[in-house]
Amino acid sequence: MKIADMNWMQVEARVRDDDCCVLPIGSVEQHAYLSLCVDMILAERVATEAAEPLGVPVFPVLPYGLATGFLDYPGTISLRMSSYLSVMEDILESLYRGGFRRIVIVNGHGGNTPVTSFISEWMDRRRDARVKFHDWWRAPRVWSTVMEIDPAASHASWMENFPWTRLADVVMPAERKPSVDFTRLGMSNPTEKRALLGDGNYHGLYQRPDEDMMAIWKVAVEETRGLIASNWP
Repeated sequence: MKIADMNWMQVEARVRDDDCCVLPIGSVEQHAYLSLCVDMILAERVATEAAEPLGVPVFPVLPYGLATGFLDYPGTISLRMSSYLSVMEDILESLYRGGFRRIVIVNGHGGNTPVTSFISEWMDRRRDARVKFHDWWRAPRVWSTVMEIDPAASHASWMENFPWTRLADVVMPAERKPSVDFTRLGMSNPTEKRALLGDGNYHGLYQRPDEDMMAIWKVAVEETRGLIASNWP
């Protein structure tokens, strides 16, 4: 259930019976012809659909993340590392004070993964708390499904092109984009990255049939739900 559909008394009652919650995190950054909000849209949606049958509260997505490499693309927003870690600490401390001890962070953006080191540090201080960090799109079952459909899958390519991330009246290129030089990309500043990437797609097709996307989404929701529900210490 969404926290937006609950009041504080309902949350307090829920925590007495079950101290689990879900926090989606994303990013606002270029995704070629797709929405700038792809990462936050997908993280929040998969978290909400996965948690709904379990009755686990899902907090609103944290939209902004670490996206410095795309800052030369208008519309991209990036927090500094120090700012991001401070925000994450404040959120975790607030959840903890509210009684939540089992927290699932559903992440939609690869650039956010440095926060995992901070989470380990936080759990060392809050030793009765447990945090699972879930990169939903590259979880084992999801990634296996993606690879079975088309191994040329990357940032801003077909694998992020769902009906709820594409834009009305925007026509996708029909060709398959050649792979970027990832070694060079990793050493590039934002201006150089834009020059290398052009529209922003790393490589591969821009769109595949919706049947393929729904197959991936079904697995993503199931895998995320399993992570929320089971294997807690």
